[in-house]
Amino acid sequence: MKGVYVLIMRLDRDKNIIIGKLGSIHFKKGYYAYTGSALGTGGIKRVKRHFDVATGENRTRKWHIDYLMPHSEVLCAVFLSTSEALECTVAESLEFEGVPGFGCSDCTCGSHLFFSQEDFRNQIISTMNSLTENESIIIHPHK
Repeated sequence: MKGVYVLIMRLDRDKNIIIGKLGSIHFKKGYYAYTGSALGTGGIKRVKRHFDVATGENRTRKWHIDYLMPHSEVLCAVFLSTSEALECTVAESLEFEGVPGFGCSDCTCGSHLFFSQEDFRNQIISTMNSLTENESIIIHPHK
């Protein structure tokens, strides 16, 4: 299955983290949502890869999000099955504080990572469901 997804994570404290070529970024305690694309050959397997990076089962750091995930609690992924390239549309639809330059080195978006002090899972699910006729799927990480 192919589509677009939003990973939802929580940091339990403020933390400075080195994010690849972006360098050190100060992350505030709270909730983060990362928009990604799973339109390649692996499709939805991309989400499992992210979960594996978060738990340390996969130590490869390929994308900006790979540097943040091991420091956070991954709550879920909201996956929308689609063949359309909606990653940037989703990012532009999320009306939360963006982390400048994060996850968007291959597009013109300001950010693909968003922050809120409050749990914003329901708002993100609603946003994802409004983008196509398909209903989003909630995927929880393996524990």
